[in-house]
Amino acid sequence: MRPYAFLLYPFAVLYDLSTWVRNRFFDWGWLKSKNTSITSVLVGNLSVGGTGKTPMVEHLIRLTQDRLKIATLSRGYGRKTSGFLKAEVGMKPSDIGDEPFQIFQKFSQSISVFVGEKRVEAMAKIASDFPETELVILDDAFQHRYLKADFNILLTTFDRPFTKDFLLPMGRLRESRKGANRADIVVVTKCPQQLSKEEKAKLTEQIKNYTKPLTPILFSAIGYGEIYPIKNQELESKNVILLSGIANDSHLKSHVSQNFKLLETLKYPDHHEYGGEDFKKIQEVFSKYSHQKPVLVTTEKDAVKVKSNAPEGFLAEIPIFVLPIEVIFSPEDAQLLASLIDQVILQKK
Repeated sequence: MRPYAFLLYPFAVLYDLSTWVRNRFFDWGWLKSKNTSITSVLVGNLSVGGTGKTPMVEHLIRLTQDRLKIATLSRGYGRKTSGFLKAEVGMKPSDIGDEPFQIFQKFSQSISVFVGEKRVEAMAKIASDFPETELVILDDAFQHRYLKADFNILLTTFDRPFTKDFLLPMGRLRESRKGANRADIVVVTKCPQQLSKEEKAKLTEQIKNYTKPLTPILFSAIGYGEIYPIKNQELESKNVILLSGIANDSHLKSHVSQNFKLLETLKYPDHHEYGGEDFKKIQEVFSKYSHQKPVLVTTEKDAVKVKSNAPEGFLAEIPIFVLPIEVIFSPEDAQLLASLIDQVILQKK
């Protein structure tokens, strides 16, 4: 917690009161939650950003895409459009948002990607206009209580679990820790690869103070795939300039440092929209290390915006490589998650 955070305590109390009242209204039925007609799995968190929602959504897609007609639905944070949209070829990140665009780029051959601020209306639109859809994965909708999903997956990070966090603006929580009681499963993300049974047991005990008694607690780590070029270029050097516009890049920097020679990091805010000055900065840094023949390495989320917004000739001048991210579970936890998803699908049918 920030040293001066205690000064924000009165504001956190007011925020807690407002979210408590809202949640009680839903719990008491004064505000209505609408069930989904299509089987729905929700991925969300209690905190703002950086818990690994997109890799988890992609994991669920890989888990089910071969046997079901899948769609994803998110708000489309950061887009310059509004209303309900289906991702189509030719759209840009500014049309549907960073994460939906990334998912569309990777899975458009097998799934549909939708965005819409009003999730209830969006789900009704999917059901009426795309009746072949059998499963909708809802991205970042844990606080969107007007829509009641069939299965709620709550994510929290190993480094900063919600059990040790505080409400905005003191900390990063969007609502009280007690909101975890709505989760059907909790996944602790970004864990060390070798997490001991004792550490798992300790964290499980802390989380169980806020969940329903039988809620499963799973643990996952971040895995990185082989880097690949944006354009058809060869990897001629392991000297890397890292470009990141994500909420928390500590794991990313650690991985790159261990596998490459990290020359410099260009860090931007989450959901940053790259423009002319950014590309000038990248060129300046690249020129500074030109004698070392560096390559630019970035995330999938950043890569789609760099590719979309880059000025003419930029992609040919600077070798840019993408580092894919995926979720890694133990075999036991992977099997449990898969069986729970299958159970939800069967119950809905």
